[in-house]
Amino acid sequence: MSEQIPDFLKQMLNRQYGPETAAGIMDGYGKRRPVTLRVNRLKADAEEVKRGLAAAGIRFQTVAWSPDALILEEAREPEVRRLSIYEEGKIYLQSLSSMIPPILLEPGAKECILDMAAAPGGKTTQMAALSGGRAQITACEKNYARSRRLSYNLEKQGAAGVLVMNEDARKLDPFFSFDKILLDAPCSGSGTLHVPDSGGNAFTMELVERSVRTQTALLKKALELLKPGHEMIYSTCSVLREENEQVLKRVLPLAGARIVPIEHPMKKELPLLPAELEGVLCICPTGLYEGFFVAKIRK
Repeated sequence: MSEQIPDFLKQMLNRQYGPETAAGIMDGYGKRRPVTLRVNRLKADAEEVKRGLAAAGIRFQTVAWSPDALILEEAREPEVRRLSIYEEGKIYLQSLSSMIPPILLEPGAKECILDMAAAPGGKTTQMAALSGGRAQITACEKNYARSRRLSYNLEKQGAAGVLVMNEDARKLDPFFSFDKILLDAPCSGSGTLHVPDSGGNAFTMELVERSVRTQTALLKKALELLKPGHEMIYSTCSVLREENEQVLKRVLPLAGARIVPIEHPMKKELPLLPAELEGVLCICPTGLYEGFFVAKIRK
C-alpha cells in the first residue's frame, strides 16, 4: 500500500510528524471505515432512527461526543439509501470527522451564519438542525451544479430557511456581516486519501499549492465579514500544516484575530495529531475517523 502514496506526500508527513506518526497516518489511508450517519433532528429524533435501523436488521453503535451520530457495524451505503428514514431525510450520511466543525461552531437561534463552501450540504443541514431550524444561514457554493445539489439536500432535510447563493464566497460584498462563519475550506484531501481505491494518483503538489491559495483568500474574506468580537470555524480535511497552521499564522495577524482554544469532551475520544498551534484539533486518519483539522477563531 505504501508504494501507492506519492513520494512527496510521504516526505511531507515524515518531515512534519516524524517517521512513527507519519507511518500511522499512512496506515490510516488503507482503512475501510464503517458507514456513519447523523440523525436529522429537524425531522426525527434518535430513538426513531434507532428503531428504523433495528427494524432493518442493521446494528449500530452510539458516539460518546454526539447524541446524533451513529456508527453502523456492517451495513454499507447502498443498503442505507434504501431505508425509508433515508428517503424521508430523517438521517444524513456523514463522516464523524465532518460532524465536528458545526458542533464546535455552536449555531444558535436567530444568529446570522455564513457557510462559505457549503455543497453538498452536510454541515449546512447540521447547523440548521443544531439551531432547531432557527438560525439565519447563508450557504455559498460557486459551482452551479453543486449549488443545485445543495438546494436539493436542504429541501430533503427540511432546512427550508437556508438562503443558497450560487456565488464564490471570496467575492462577497463587505456590506455583509455575520455573527458566525463556517469555513470548511477546499483542500488537498490529505486526510481523506484512500489507497488502494484512489492510488493517490490525483494527489499532487500542485493541488496542495492551489488549495493553500484558495484557503488563504477565503480566510481573509471570512475575517472581513465576521463581526468584531465574534467567532468562526476554519476546517479542512487535510493533515498538512501548509493548509492548516501555516495558513492561520499568515492570515490571523492581518485581521487582528486569534485562536480560541477548543475545549470539548470530544477531545478525549479523538485520535489527535500534534499541532503547531495551541488549542486547535488535527485528527489522524484511522479506521473510524477521517483526517481533519479544526480551529476556532475570534476576531
